[in-house]
Amino acid sequence: MNKYLQLDPWCIIEEGFNEDKQLKSESIFSIGNGKIGQRANFEEYYSGETMLGSYLGGVYFPEPVADNNRKIGYSSTNDKIINTPNWSVISVRLNDEKLDMATWDIKNFRRVLNMREGFLERTFEATSFKGHRIQVTAKRFLSMAETEIGAISFTIKSLNFEGRISFQPLIDGDVKNNISNFDEPFWNVLQTKTEQDVSFLWAQTKRNDFHFCAALTYVMYKNNELMNVNPTKIEKEKVAGFSIGADVKIGETVCLNKYVAITSSLNHSRDELTEYACNLSRAAKKKGWNLLFEKHSGAWSKIWSEMDIIIDSDLAAQQAIRYNIFQQLQTYNGNDERLNINPGGFSGEKLNSGTLWENEVVCVPFYLGNFTQNTARNLLNYRFRHLPKAIRNAEKLGFNKGAAFFPAATFNGNESLNDWELSFEEVHRNGLIAFSIFNYIRYTGDDNYLIECGLRELIAIARFWAQRVNFSEEKNKFVLTGVTGPNHYDSNVNNNWFTNFIAVWCLKFTAESIEKVKKIDVEKYENLISDIQFHQDEISTWKNIADNMYFPENENLGIYSQQDGFLDKFKIKVSEVPESQLPVFQNWTWDRILRSTLIKQPDVLLGMFLFNENFDRETISRNFDFYEPFTVHESAISYGIHSVIATNIGKEQKALEMFLRSARFDLDDLNNEVANGLHITGMAASWLAVVQGFGGMSVINNQLNFTPRIPLVWNAFSFSVHFRGNLLHLHFEKEKQIIRNIKGENIIIVMNNKPVNIEAGNQVEIAN
Repeated sequence: MNKYLQLDPWCIIEEGFNEDKQLKSESIFSIGNGKIGQRANFEEYYSGETMLGSYLGGVYFPEPVADNNRKIGYSSTNDKIINTPNWSVISVRLNDEKLDMATWDIKNFRRVLNMREGFLERTFEATSFKGHRIQVTAKRFLSMAETEIGAISFTIKSLNFEGRISFQPLIDGDVKNNISNFDEPFWNVLQTKTEQDVSFLWAQTKRNDFHFCAALTYVMYKNNELMNVNPTKIEKEKVAGFSIGADVKIGETVCLNKYVAITSSLNHSRDELTEYACNLSRAAKKKGWNLLFEKHSGAWSKIWSEMDIIIDSDLAAQQAIRYNIFQQLQTYNGNDERLNINPGGFSGEKLNSGTLWENEVVCVPFYLGNFTQNTARNLLNYRFRHLPKAIRNAEKLGFNKGAAFFPAATFNGNESLNDWELSFEEVHRNGLIAFSIFNYIRYTGDDNYLIECGLRELIAIARFWAQRVNFSEEKNKFVLTGVTGPNHYDSNVNNNWFTNFIAVWCLKFTAESIEKVKKIDVEKYENLISDIQFHQDEISTWKNIADNMYFPENENLGIYSQQDGFLDKFKIKVSEVPESQLPVFQNWTWDRILRSTLIKQPDVLLGMFLFNENFDRETISRNFDFYEPFTVHESAISYGIHSVIATNIGKEQKALEMFLRSARFDLDDLNNEVANGLHITGMAASWLAVVQGFGGMSVINNQLNFTPRIPLVWNAFSFSVHFRGNLLHLHFEKEKQIIRNIKGENIIIVMNNKPVNIEAGNQVEIAN
């Protein structure tokens, strides 16, 4: 666990250099702006253990799969986010000694991720082998206002050194991923060029022809005075930049401000890419550090004014929830429907395989609550744009008549994973994509999306379920065999309860949606059914399946069985597993995990989280009490979802415990794997634990409902939500609730089952 991090309401702070924790810190202190991201690698040379990571949203690489690992139906590639040329390099020398924190004597080290203003800062004192001492301050940000700009300010003060301090601001194209099948670079560097005032590196991915260009320029100061320097140009095969320096005496300072434009062919013509990048970096230099940072921090100020969660009297929770919101927004801002939320963000390589079904469960609700509906609609459009490929994917597996099977992980609609249990058996993801459509429409009231996009998608998914089921003569019911449910610590099972449940729900919801669209716009409906050759008798088939689906249950225990045979497994609760063997995925064989009742994340309980209105409190409580003790919570979304359920069934202490673990999953490195990257979906789940759990937010009959429950150790908490054109701020205390209608028309919400009218621009106070 990362106990070396200090508690602070607005900052993540590391006091003292912990070389053995550097990989963890590189993940935790990562920065991004929704388009560009970077691990907290040092700007200067570092000979210690490090994982270099600069990333560009939407840029991925289809790495070939070794022929001996391929099976029929598998993709020929494993698509993954790749390490792009490193824009942050600033090599530093004192005369002939290269600054290296791994070998120099380091004191007074402090690293701060400032979430209020969105920057990373590092300060330390360093003594070289020759006894030269300097004080270093390095500060950088990726602009939230100008999302193709990164800036670094690197300042050195001489403490006892007299001589020349040299900087080499560079773009380094000699990069590769730590995790790859063939240990080879993914980039061809097409051109490096350095002119008097700007230097650029232009590169191309080897297989799928993404083009990347980073251009840098700089200014240098001595004792806060602008210097007129004559740089040495660096123009190598894979490196471009400058070498510049200044002579200093004891007590003097030199500062290099580096301005970098990071661009790609996703947004610009290949023919104009290098010229555009160079002009953009020059423009950034002209604006200067102060103006760029003012616009960047101003963008964060606006974000926090609408999205902050304030928790009174719990510093660990306050720090963590802000960190999770911060990283979520650094990963994705919703402005580009071609992009989606990478589960590892811009922080490493562990979760770099593209969009997963967890996004539909936890991330879409986060963006529904924190942005206008267009942002969440972009997430849905991302899936809709991939519908033709989902239909082709289903065809490869033997489905027909327009059935769709969406990939387990994807960047562009193609399957990114080659894992039998996930790629082919994790069929519940289809249902979660349908649920996301339902959830979006329920929250926004945007029936037009159903007409324009959603119904086409739902019918394709319903056709999949109709073909995926079998009829069991023994059970006289429809069944789903050979599946992997949400609990990844069980695979290739029959009749996973959640999968069967969401299949039935999808069939019913699709039939209801057909009737709804018919009433709203019969012409568009008729055009759609003609285009996809839909016949009304399909609905009869769906109804027959829905009415006759088999669900595994245990009547003696009063629970739904996770799947057929679950209770035949070796029963072991988490409390019976020695601490030294957790997490089990790092300490047990896969065979041992599969034979046990240990559960990775909510499975039956996921259904009760998503569809809690379908179950009474007693049923949810019985299933929670049975399954939670078996759950190791080795998925980042697990604690947050369990926290919401625990709140709903009155287990307040359990809910708070689960929330804290959810919120601090990465900060405290609960899975002992944060060195390889963060868990962005888990961060969204912690937001749900506050807003849907403790805040009790739901949408019932087109109205926003709240049933707040304040943890005993909290004095108060507050958050804001967007809802159908309104921005509401809600403040909950033990004695009262205060609701402000910040933006939008008059609105009626339901607070503790009572309607409350809040006029535009006004607030209402309600005593408990």
